[in-house]
Amino acid sequence: MSEPVADTAAMIAGMDPVLDSRLWSFVGGEDPEVVFQLMGHALATFREEEGLSLIVPHEVALANEIEADPYARITLRVHSALDGVGLTAAVSGALAGAGIACNMVAALRHDHAFVPADRADEALALLKELQHSLR
Repeated sequence: MSEPVADTAAMIAGMDPVLDSRLWSFVGGEDPEVVFQLMGHALATFREEEGLSLIVPHEVALANEIEADPYARITLRVHSALDGVGLTAAVSGALAGAGIACNMVAALRHDHAFVPADRADEALALLKELQHSLR
C-alpha cells in the first residue's frame, strides 16, 4: 500500500479521479425499520443530531420508495493523508467554478466527491484537467 500524501500539489497531481459506475443517494433514516433495511446497503453513514444519514445505492432508495436525487461518486485514488491540506478545497473549488454541486466524503485512504448524476462526466473531466495542470 502506498504511503499517505500530505503535500497539496502532490495530492492534486496524483488524485487520479475515477467515476463509479453506480449511482448513489443521500437519505435520512428516522424510521428504525427503514434504517435496518438500508444499513446493509449503505456505503457510508453519519449520525447527526436530526437522525442518521446514509449514502445508499440509488436503486435501493427507489426500491424503498424514498425520493432522493441520484449522485455520481468520483473517487480520488491518491492515498491522501488525513492531515493533508487543500485537496478538498481544490476539488470543490474547481467544481463550484463550473456550477457543479459537490458533496465531499473523506475516508481513511481516499476522498470521494459526490456530484449530481447528470453532471458526472463534466465533473470528471474538470478534475482530470485540474490534476494535469499540476503534473
